[in-house]
Amino acid sequence: MSIWNAILLGLVQGLAEFLPISSSGHLSILNNLFHMTTAEGGHMFFDVLLHLGTLVSVCVVYWEDIVQMFFEVIAFAGAGPLAGEKRAHYPAARLFLLIVVGTLPLFLVLPVNDMLEGLYYNSIFIGVMLVLTGCMLYVSDRMAQGSKTERNMSFLDALLIGVCQCAATIPGLSRSGTTITAGLATGLRRDYAVKYSFLLSLPAVLGANILSFVDAAREGIDWHSMPAYLIGTAVAMVTGIGAISLLKRISRSGKFGSFAYYCWVVGVLSIILTLIF
Repeated sequence: MSIWNAILLGLVQGLAEFLPISSSGHLSILNNLFHMTTAEGGHMFFDVLLHLGTLVSVCVVYWEDIVQMFFEVIAFAGAGPLAGEKRAHYPAARLFLLIVVGTLPLFLVLPVNDMLEGLYYNSIFIGVMLVLTGCMLYVSDRMAQGSKTERNMSFLDALLIGVCQCAATIPGLSRSGTTITAGLATGLRRDYAVKYSFLLSLPAVLGANILSFVDAAREGIDWHSMPAYLIGTAVAMVTGIGAISLLKRISRSGKFGSFAYYCWVVGVLSIILTLIF
């Protein structure tokens, strides 16, 4: 893999992983329609590194929240029987529990994971999913402003968002777009829906990375491409931080409509180009 190829893939991964436009959809289009070497196309270890880079992006942006969760979980556990009475004093610990509950539905994907990965190579299907992503974002702009945060969000809300994250493992369907829209539908405050979506991605991406690393180890590592891999990973991490920060700012205005139009255009083009070529 060339360095320029790795840089481009790092840019796509870092931007599309967090902006609600589907990283899997864009990588599929690059691979299937433009025949570009991608992480999924024979470079599984690079795929692991790219996702590791985006994992670091979330940790950098939400480092204070992660540290707060860590210390509050310890304090909450130490409170013993009094923890229930004092739960209002541990909002970050409650957020941690909400993330755990939201992650549980992902275990439903494991039996059908191979089938879902096969859809990655169907560009018409990818196009349809991108159009559907655009429709979700369009609807999300028209939802009423919610008021729920980690203090009053229910565990049922977390479970419903987790089920939607489970559905978003389908290639072409944006994980962030799906979970943010689901969060808004359950009444989450707009900025908190973005925050919860990204923090919810941490165990999901980490778990997927562990599974992918096993497959990558079996496939073998192309050590000659390692410099390109590392550069691409760094690009994914930096652009991921920028993408998260951008979406946080956009969430304050409450407008994801521009991403909806973008997904519609790319999705329709993917379908048309596939039918032509």
